[in-house]
Amino acid sequence: MLDNGAFHKAKELKIPENIALLFIPPYSPELNPAEKIWWKMKRAFSGKLHHTLDNVSEFIKNEVEILSHENVKSICKYAFILSCPFWTKIY
Repeated sequence: MLDNGAFHKAKELKIPENIALLFIPPYSPELNPAEKIWWKMKRAFSGKLHHTLDNVSEFIKNEVEILSHENVKSICKYAFILSCPFWTKIY
C-alpha cells in the first residue's frame, strides 16, 4: 500500500511478480498509517532549535529508537487495519 509519491512509480522500479502495489487516493494521508508516525515525529521536532545537521540526525535517531512494535501499533491503528485478520496476525 503506497501513497502516490513519484518515487513509487519510477519507470526503473522493479516489482517482483508476487508483489502487488496498491495506491491510495491522492491527498489522503489518513489512509496511510505511516503518516501518523511522521506526524508524531514532526510534533516532537517542532519548536526545537537544532544547531547542526548532526543534531537533527541525533534527534531522528533517538525518535526512531524509542519506537517499539507496541508503540507503532498504537500510533498507526486504524479501524480498517484492525478489522482485517491479514494485517493483525503479522506481529
